Amino acid sequence: MSDRQDIPDETHSGAPAHPAQPARTPQSAWTPQPAQAAHATRPAPPISALLDAAAGAALPVLRQVRDDQLGWPTPCAEYDVRALLNHLFQVVVAFRSLAAKKDVDFSSTPDRLGEYGAQWPDRFADASAQLVEAWAAPGAEDGLTGGMQLPARTVGAMVLLDLTVHAWDVARATGRPYTPAEGCVAELRTLVAQMAPTARKMNVFAEPAPVPPGASDLEVLLAETGRDPHWTAG
Repeated sequence: MSDRQDIPDETHSGAPAHPAQPARTPQSAWTPQPAQAAHATRPAPPISALLDAAAGAALPVLRQVRDDQLGWPTPCAEYDVRALLNHLFQVVVAFRSLAAKKDVDFSSTPDRLGEYGAQWPDRFADASAQLVEAWAAPGAEDGLTGGMQLPARTVGAMVLLDLTVHAWDVARATGRPYTPAEGCVAELRTLVAQMAPTARKMNVFAEPAPVPPGASDLEVLLAETGRDPHWTAG
């Protein structure tokens, strides 16, 4: 089974973002179940606030990527560092449109690193700020969005998942430290618990990886998405 751990691209219109993407799944398969939602004991923070925090944690890692590291492998077997950064760039731009309930075409991945050259980290920071602004707009978390017409907050949490775990992927690939933003891991543990069974059937998540007793919340989240929390390039 693939060890790719990306969000399901069935939230988008157009062709899938990854090769061999399985067929669409009915909306109900991705919709949080009432029993799970009932466990919430306090209002969840706005997705925009979580995205802002996640971007703040990710950007220092991304800014330290050197040109000679772009061809290095990552925990996502389909991607080297360059391809992963281009994918994450694409996700950040696309989910800005999904916040506005617009259609998104994921049929190709632009080479934004090639287009922007040395300025790509600054352009990514700008795109992340625009993503936060889009999800902070009135009504962004309301209703349904995406090709599968999922709850908008679920879709917002999906880009939060990519922004959080792909920052870890890049950090792990390039030997940099990474600490996720406070509150993001808890939100994502809930999301992954809701979507994991269907995601595994669709080969979006691999089977969960083992974690030792005393593993951190981040390590448990990574393992739930199929990642080896102790992955190394060697």
